Amino acid sequence: MESLKHMKISAHHLTDLATSILSHASGNADAARKVAKRLVSANLTGHDSHGVGMIPAYVEGILAKQLIPDAQAKVVQDKGPFLLVDGQQGFGHIVAEQAMEMAIERARTSHFAVLSLRNSFHLGRLGDWGAMAAEAGFICILYANVQSERPIVAPFGGSDSRFVTNPYCTAIPATAKNPMFLLDMATSTIAMGKARVADLSGNSVPEGSVIDVDGNPTTDPSVMFEEPSGSLTTFGAHKGFGLALLGDILGGSFSGGGAYLPERAVPSRIFNNMMAILIDPNVFGLADAFGVDMDKYADWVKASPPAPGVQAVQLPGDPERRCAKDRQANGIFVDAGTQAQLIEAATSVGVPQVDIDAFASGALLPS
Repeated sequence: MESLKHMKISAHHLTDLATSILSHASGNADAARKVAKRLVSANLTGHDSHGVGMIPAYVEGILAKQLIPDAQAKVVQDKGPFLLVDGQQGFGHIVAEQAMEMAIERARTSHFAVLSLRNSFHLGRLGDWGAMAAEAGFICILYANVQSERPIVAPFGGSDSRFVTNPYCTAIPATAKNPMFLLDMATSTIAMGKARVADLSGNSVPEGSVIDVDGNPTTDPSVMFEEPSGSLTTFGAHKGFGLALLGDILGGSFSGGGAYLPERAVPSRIFNNMMAILIDPNVFGLADAFGVDMDKYADWVKASPPAPGVQAVQLPGDPERRCAKDRQANGIFVDAGTQAQLIEAATSVGVPQVDIDAFASGALLPS
């Protein structure tokens, strides 16, 4: 096999490769295809931290029996608009979709729903579930926590890791003039996946995003993959720290899945717990006025003269839509380090060598 090079791969080919690896690992071709599409969608929108680079961790989870490929979402408690659902260690992309479908149906009946989902393997991009609710016509607010084999984020004022990247999301349906508002972010300054991508690409991370094992700032992402390791910081200092705590409390503790604690750290496990709050924007009969006011507000904000070096003010969701258009047309960048990890995962689960060789040779470059 020739030495690997950075390359671009079409979304179609990357989905096929991801499907093949996950199908061989899980024995569930239908689930593999659904998960692969979600992962590649994350790559398309520029969130490579939640894209196909997660596949090796999924394969590891399956082999360790921490990820149960055939698991389905199970209702634990049903109290009208309030639902407690257990993901039973299933693919997060599968069980979260099932749970959100239940919550959307309740919101249609009650104008409101609260979903508490626990024990899901990695949920992928939290914004997918906010977008799902917004596409169904609902405002959606989400808090989530992460339980993995080690903490990776330091609390504000601390020098070692105590929790994980606990994402937050709010989605608002599209209006007559503007597409969906989608704010989706880790509460750490950067996601762990972005540190992984930077490390594999030989790049540095932004200043202020990482501290070393002694608590000193560094731009070297490799400190996150050493033992003992460094830590990610919370964004905006104490502000991101506060939101991170809400992820553990509202996503984890409230669901019964638990906040991050050392006794819940298990090798090969990436579990998420999530709270989703769905609200009908027309509950007061003001949906039209709400949309008109949002559009006027968006126009006002985006009319701000661009700062030096900036083309235009963008609202949450705009950069992802722009990135998806470009990558759909020109391919998705996959660094050599991620390629190597995908090939290793593919080999470990028996993907045919001809498929692996085609990927490694760059034969999947977009035409």
